[in-house]
Amino acid sequence: MIQHPYVTEKATLMAENNNVLQFIVDINDNRTNVKREVETLFKVKVASVNMMMTSKGKKKAIVNFADPDTATELASRLGIF
Repeated sequence: MIQHPYVTEKATLMAENNNVLQFIVDINDNRTNVKREVETLFKVKVASVNMMMTSKGKKKAIVNFADPDTATELASRLGIF
């Protein structure tokens, strides 16, 4: 379950340059669940998902999108930009 977008200066640059958005997700989620949830919730095609734990003990999903400029479009819809 996606809790909220992870918004930092580095995450914003990654969205603009690499077509990637980052989300804080539930600690028990896996890549497949996050991919399915992003695709159904936002109606976009996901290329890949990487997962990592933050230093504060939260789980972060780094979502790569298949179509170019999807991350910037989605970020503007979410109010990040």
